[in-house]
Amino acid sequence: MEVVYKLHLNNQKKYVQKPYLNTGNGQISNQARKQSKKKCFSPCRLDELAAPPARLRLLPVHQKMTNIRLKKLPLLAAVKPENVKAEKDRFMRANFNYNPYFMYKGCTDDKTMNTFNYPSDRYLPEAILILENTIAHFGNFETFEKVTGGPPITRAGVLSLTKQYLANENLEDEVRIILKDDLISRGSFINSHGYYTVHLRCANLRENCLEGLLNHEVGTHYLRSYNNKLQPWATLDERNKLDIGPVNPTEEGLASLHSIMFRSKPFLWRIALLYYTTYKASKMSFKDTFSDLSKYVENPDIRWEYCMRAKRGQLDTSRPGSFCKDQVYLVGVLQLLKRRKNLDFPMLLRLGKISFRDVNRRCVTDAAKLDKTRIPKFMEDLESYHQKLDNVVKTNGLTDILSHVE
Repeated sequence: MEVVYKLHLNNQKKYVQKPYLNTGNGQISNQARKQSKKKCFSPCRLDELAAPPARLRLLPVHQKMTNIRLKKLPLLAAVKPENVKAEKDRFMRANFNYNPYFMYKGCTDDKTMNTFNYPSDRYLPEAILILENTIAHFGNFETFEKVTGGPPITRAGVLSLTKQYLANENLEDEVRIILKDDLISRGSFINSHGYYTVHLRCANLRENCLEGLLNHEVGTHYLRSYNNKLQPWATLDERNKLDIGPVNPTEEGLASLHSIMFRSKPFLWRIALLYYTTYKASKMSFKDTFSDLSKYVENPDIRWEYCMRAKRGQLDTSRPGSFCKDQVYLVGVLQLLKRRKNLDFPMLLRLGKISFRDVNRRCVTDAAKLDKTRIPKFMEDLESYHQKLDNVVKTNGLTDILSHVE
């Protein structure tokens, strides 16, 4: 396993020595005096000071800003704000009474952005049910995190457990791990020209969360990518010929299940809150969404994280609107849980990047190449695997409502 440390210093303060110009008579020049004065702004002026020129406020991330066209980037890179720390500091100093203005270094096209500009409320009742059941069981989010997430883990611990995980799956030489502190999500999987990299965010990580994160990124995303390369539909042309549908929400739903189903209390809290926040942000400003989340989460840092994810891609977050990609997790989980009795989950993983709807299609099963495909160790005991799926349904109070899922 190659371990890469990637340190990001963008958030560190830069200290620049103030000019000190002696005029010859022991006095400091007016220029130096002005530059050395410390500016103090009252909280009531934060909105005014941070506000961009009016002509820029309505431009989304996929269009021009000023007269310069931004560099075109992959979607998730394009919607990642560059000034998160500065805007978070302003927001906290303003006592949560401020709508951040996010800036971006890149852009993406209208078609791509429009795919994620229309959040749904279809499963909002299910999301609220999961959140309320979790609060009823634990009392608050903080207790839930401590009980289900396990003990906090250090950076060295992350490296040690990750190395052990990869060794157990015989993947030491196939997957590169990069520890980063500036990820929007807890982890991400990147396939770039055949090189597979998993990014992990160490901040506030707990032991059980790390295991689930590795099941998500490596045990699901990586192995499905590996298996997909062996299939005839690895190429776009062949996918189109076989009329294979979109990989999501199945891909993220399966990965999300693997993140939590091996815990003793597998609550779907995180993906339910992502779904809920995304929908609320589409109707509210940033600060109003933040306030609304207080019914479920007290910690302002956690609330900021969820709101920022929902509002990424926007410049002026005082306007309603959200980036709805995060709703895909709950949708995928509910669809898979509804079919848990009849769906062949190992086959779903062996066939690579396909939807559950394509697993039993004759043209797919006839063309599939299964000889060299792999599944994670946690899938080998299928009886135990199905018992854990049932436990997810029971724990989250979903037994009587899955029949309404599409």
